[in-house]
Amino acid sequence: MTTEAPRWFTSSYSNNGGDCVEVAANLAASRGIVPVRDSKVVGGPVVGLPAAAFSAFVAGVRAGAFDAA
Repeated sequence: MTTEAPRWFTSSYSNNGGDCVEVAANLAASRGIVPVRDSKVVGGPVVGLPAAAFSAFVAGVRAGAFDAA
């Protein structure tokens, strides 16, 4: 059995200012989670978000639900 490893990426919208997160969306289909980590501490803790919750968050961002007032 082969265990799929996370393929980490940072958004192309990141300006490389150091305040970024990385996600491994490749695990959403096979494991139902989207791991998220701090891009500055790649060996640090990883938060595994349910794929549906991550999708809802991304949809909210795209819809402007979190824009500053």
